[in-house]
Amino acid sequence: MLNVDIAIVGAGPTGLYAAYYAGFRGLSVAVIDALPEPGGQVTAMYPEKAILDVAGFPTIKGRDLVANLVEQAGAFNPTYLLGVRAEKLAYLDDGRPTLSLSDGEVVTCGAVIVTGGLGSFSSRPLPAADAFAGPGVLFFVKKLDELAGHDVVIVGGGDSAFDWALALQPLARSVTMVHRRDKFRAHASTVARVQELPIEIIVNAEVTEILGDGQITGCVVTPKGGQPRQLPATTVVAALGFTADLGPLAEWGLDLDRRHIVVDSTTATNLPRVYAAGDISEYPGKVRLIAVGFGEAATAVNNAAVAIDPSAHLFPGHSSDGG
Repeated sequence: MLNVDIAIVGAGPTGLYAAYYAGFRGLSVAVIDALPEPGGQVTAMYPEKAILDVAGFPTIKGRDLVANLVEQAGAFNPTYLLGVRAEKLAYLDDGRPTLSLSDGEVVTCGAVIVTGGLGSFSSRPLPAADAFAGPGVLFFVKKLDELAGHDVVIVGGGDSAFDWALALQPLARSVTMVHRRDKFRAHASTVARVQELPIEIIVNAEVTEILGDGQITGCVVTPKGGQPRQLPATTVVAALGFTADLGPLAEWGLDLDRRHIVVDSTTATNLPRVYAAGDISEYPGKVRLIAVGFGEAATAVNNAAVAIDPSAHLFPGHSSDGG
């Protein structure tokens, strides 16, 4: 059995910052995540994506942001329990929460902070890829350099599709985008930047077949009501989003608003000593940004510290006050 002051469920950016801030407050921490490495959705899905809305960084890649957060938290030696899920929540007679993990480990703590993003997630499928056996169909671009010189077809019209188009255009031999509608979910400024580049954007169409025997040699795009057209392709990136699932968290008895955990202004949930921060939490006026998650993480830790020790100060002072 592991005993810590705070158990953080979710090792994404918000969870990692919570681990740092708890350490800054002198609290021991365990960080639990079902993924095998820290970073959550950013590491699993967008490590090469340029993140533009983190204060102090005009632009930073997802993998670099995660590396910085891990280094920052590392000053206080949090315990990482990765590749396991927090299955069950229970309470000891003294009110302390206990978490039973999927590997049989039990974590006893003074408080739980859930920073699980959107929960567990899986990529939405590309139907045309079902009949193709072989490499070359990607749902996330983990290393841009691996696609240098490729003919890349990107399927989708959201932020990820356009971000990857921007990043790959200087490296790839060609980049073509295919979207089933003529309107995009991506930021208008990003769409405008892509439209200025030598990137063909095919709208009101779908990729209906992927060609090749083991390796992709092309794909067939069929417009609505039009004739199929063959495109050169070495790699097809299916940027179609993902479906999310709260998994065991949904069985804890938390007050939920669809897939989000309802919290108050202290980030407290309806369960004793359980807090939630980052994309997974919900309250009136909620804005889902990494920057917002950082602030919520600090709020959660400070309120959890008082719940653990009522004599503790809610605000411990600034990190710069000591020197």
